[in-house]
Amino acid sequence: MIKSTTGHEWDGIKELNTPLPRWRVLTFYACIVWALGYWFVYPAWPLLRGNTTGILHYSSRADVAVELANLEKIRGEKMVTLGAASLADIEKDPALLALARARGKTVFGDNCAPCHGSGGAGAKGFPNLNDDDWLWGGTLDQIMQTIQFGARSGHAKTHESQMLAFGKDGTLKTEQIVTVANYVRSLSGLSTSQGYDATAGAKIFAENCAACHGDAGTGNPTRSGSMVPMRLPSSKRSPTAAPASCRPGWTGSIPPRSRRWRYMCTRSVEGSDRGRGREILDIV
Repeated sequence: MIKSTTGHEWDGIKELNTPLPRWRVLTFYACIVWALGYWFVYPAWPLLRGNTTGILHYSSRADVAVELANLEKIRGEKMVTLGAASLADIEKDPALLALARARGKTVFGDNCAPCHGSGGAGAKGFPNLNDDDWLWGGTLDQIMQTIQFGARSGHAKTHESQMLAFGKDGTLKTEQIVTVANYVRSLSGLSTSQGYDATAGAKIFAENCAACHGDAGTGNPTRSGSMVPMRLPSSKRSPTAAPASCRPGWTGSIPPRSRRWRYMCTRSVEGSDRGRGREILDIV
């Protein structure tokens, strides 16, 4: 079989001039025609202010808006009732509570899960929402304030607290920090360093920590978190450098009705109802 070449040759290697099969060439041309037709029929080209709309004026955004409107019609009066109900009314009505928890799942996933995890288990620097330990209080009103205005967010109604950097500021010496850290662990019945002075630890705690965290380390929702139970390993990092996180407030970002759904969802995840709080974990 004789094959044509381009006339190019390198080290005895000749460059063939073999055309593509006819079916492949026709398919390529058909794709070009299809693309040109698509440009005219559907939105395709970006403009300075918007884009070409195409002959059909198709919009996936419009389709989504129609589907959401149809969904709201299907939900009907229940959603209207839920939107108008107070937190106390929602908690008293099992049907509204279940609906609020289900809707709260979406709001939680969009706004809370990136930090607290999809299951609310938290991460380093972000509180666990699966237990009954509350940094800023566990009543519905307290949760509402936390979600609305955040913590250290700069809002006038935000939760404010600041732990002193006892080591960084030179208030306590290293050995004192180690001693009080061991004392804090002892409040939760955790192991402590061998030979640490419990009496000295209690004295340092009473003089520097109890004013905010309480004599027993149980905390004060308006000023500081609880130290009991302590799940973190023994460390002097907190009293030394006083790490703190900033939690955003969602007022203005999330509609009030969605915030109410999230209050119920968050409270359920946190297990504040003791007996029935865990059931929400299969939703969130």
